[in-house]
Amino acid sequence: MDLAAQVRAWWERARAWTWAERSAGFACAATVLGLLVWAARLWSEWRTNPDLSHGFLALPVLFLLWRRAAEEAPAARGLGRRAQVACVTLGSVALLLSAPLATVYAVAMGWSSAPTLFLLSVAMGGAAVLAGTLAAGEEVRWIRPGWAALVIPVVIVLSAPLPPGTYVRLTLGLQEFITAGVVETLRLFGVPAMRAGNVIHLGTTSVGVEEACSGVRSLISCVLAGFVLSALMLRARGRRAVLVLVAAPLALFTNFLRSLTLTLLARGGVDIAGAWHDGLGFAVLGVTTALLAWLAATLEAGDCREPERGGPAAKPARETLWPGAISAGVLVLAALWLGYVVARTERRVTESGPVPDLARLVPAEPGGGWEVRTRDDLFLYSGTLQTEHLLERVYQRRDRGGVTQVSVYVAWWPAGRTSVSTVAAHTPESCWPGTGWVMDENRSVRRTLPLPGGRALEEAEQRVFWQGKYPQRVWFWHLVGGAPFRPFNPLSWRDQLSVFFEHGVRRDQAQAFVRISTNREWEEIADESLVAEVLKGFVELGVPVRQDGA
Repeated sequence: MDLAAQVRAWWERARAWTWAERSAGFACAATVLGLLVWAARLWSEWRTNPDLSHGFLALPVLFLLWRRAAEEAPAARGLGRRAQVACVTLGSVALLLSAPLATVYAVAMGWSSAPTLFLLSVAMGGAAVLAGTLAAGEEVRWIRPGWAALVIPVVIVLSAPLPPGTYVRLTLGLQEFITAGVVETLRLFGVPAMRAGNVIHLGTTSVGVEEACSGVRSLISCVLAGFVLSALMLRARGRRAVLVLVAAPLALFTNFLRSLTLTLLARGGVDIAGAWHDGLGFAVLGVTTALLAWLAATLEAGDCREPERGGPAAKPARETLWPGAISAGVLVLAALWLGYVVARTERRVTESGPVPDLARLVPAEPGGGWEVRTRDDLFLYSGTLQTEHLLERVYQRRDRGGVTQVSVYVAWWPAGRTSVSTVAAHTPESCWPGTGWVMDENRSVRRTLPLPGGRALEEAEQRVFWQGKYPQRVWFWHLVGGAPFRPFNPLSWRDQLSVFFEHGVRRDQAQAFVRISTNREWEEIADESLVAEVLKGFVELGVPVRQDGA
């Protein structure tokens, strides 16, 4: 049969569909179209975020899960009325709540921000629940209402970036776990090791457990693999539960072995940056997935099919119209709302202008007796921060009052490179505690910084940290489009939502993050010519200056 004949035969069957089959067909077609748009929106995130590289397999995996559910449909009962009520309610609530919230975050922080992409994925998961509910109904029975169908929305949600607050808490907890475990294991085998935050001191060298070493990537990927393999390879409920529950501990254990191996290699004088670090990371992910597949095959060995409960029931003679009508209405309403907001808020990326010369903005030879050291390892953080434009210089001078230290850090992002929330998530209070610094909560304020000549720098974020008895006073600005961005707590969804109500629609613009830190109080360094040179560069990037008292 040629293609044209196949299309005609399919069309004839479609014309004979009942109302329930037509509504299921509409819901499935709308969901497939939405998934294509969803994948296009998340493509750049999958490409640039190593934690989400498994997203490239999302659409093929969803197809395999649907096919598995369809293969089991002829011998299965359809979804009963009560189950349909529950599933349609769940999918509708997920879709109608997450879609508007996603648009609020989109107009506040951009369509590429992590909360927006996460909520859009929850909305797509709700749409998949609606489509699956109709396709598994008693009147249709295209798929079996079982585990394979339930895993479909799980795959969609786990292919999206986690909300910043959840991600930061998870990462910090995993870094703490890995660092403590590696240090205790080294001591158990007689290897001297000391811990300062998430830095392991080995005498001759030090190893830092960064975000990329926390195991978030392998944890999410392996949990997802556990769900998918349990649906594709296993039939018994108990065996599926075993595989899903084993996935997370197995991912944590293999990542711990990776971190321990890297630490021992560094102790032996091996440069673990680059090939060793990334190679072992992908190797651990591959080995863990292979172990899960082996475990699934072992559990499925032999005949473990679940007994059928009396065979499939006959299709009801009377159709129920409301599940399809409600589901179709919810899908159309959500699509119209998202389309309207996209049409009103989608903007072309504004021009970033030329890349600023960070080396010129941060003085390399300030004079005045200052010794200067420029960090040469910031490229290690380019992937996490999503920019290559990074510079940090540390200045030291010894006088009668002791050693004065000043550190200056500047990062810049071209328009469209990353979201505002991503940059704001990497403030000192979220990054410094991992290296052993303890923040003084009572001195976390916003303040103006007085300058000579009756001027002042306004609205700097102030933080004070201690490492033992050594202090660091920190002042920083997050600049969006050359102007300071209002501070917000990346761990708070409520604070992020307030950005929308305060700032409304924002275009993607160039961003900068500038920071100055010292072991002295501001008043002790404000008159230094070095500080004047540094702040001149900050002002060029957008830090505001006003006449004191204005």
